[in-house]
Amino acid sequence: MASQVNAKQTLTLKNEREKMSYIMGMDIGENIRRQAIDVDPDIFLKGIRDVLTGTKPLLTEQEIREFAARFQKEMMENQQALTEKNKKEGEAFLSGDKKKEGIVILPSGLQYKVIKVGIGRKPQPTDKVTIHYRARLLNGTEFDSSYRRGQPEILQVNEVMPGLMEALTLMQEGAKWLLYIPPDLGYGERGAGGRIGPNAAVLFEAELISILGKQ
Repeated sequence: MASQVNAKQTLTLKNEREKMSYIMGMDIGENIRRQAIDVDPDIFLKGIRDVLTGTKPLLTEQEIREFAARFQKEMMENQQALTEKNKKEGEAFLSGDKKKEGIVILPSGLQYKVIKVGIGRKPQPTDKVTIHYRARLLNGTEFDSSYRRGQPEILQVNEVMPGLMEALTLMQEGAKWLLYIPPDLGYGERGAGGRIGPNAAVLFEAELISILGKQ
């Protein structure tokens, strides 16, 4: 076992075929991770190896079809339950914000709190802007951050999620706001991969560094 571990740790990709194989494996793994599917890596690789080598499968075609139907049904039920759970949690969270000092609630449902007041003009939807941001789930889990990467992002205002777009058009250069974005102004009923669930409200700390104009 120790030799196998060491072999994995010292693996080098010696040619294009090995690089392609590794990249394809990473792509499949990332897709599984985003869907939050719990797999046994060794058995997963066994399934791939059996197909590629023509080895007799461990399950019959009938067993595979029956499992696929059960799995699909279970996934849909879990997704629906998570959708309802996130919706209720988001509504409760955003409703509680109405009682907090300094929270501004817009007709669209977007809520924000000014952390730092800006000075100067506001961007237009077709403008490109330089922003720093930090995005979190309601439980505090950070799923994206330009601060963490150490470099601000250049974005076109009308190409971001609706909640962020609305906020940016109201902010002045230099402003920093904490946004409370409901799902219909954020990632919607589909969510985004395994990190952001369906109907999830998100917290978005946005700092408008500069307006670059139309480019």
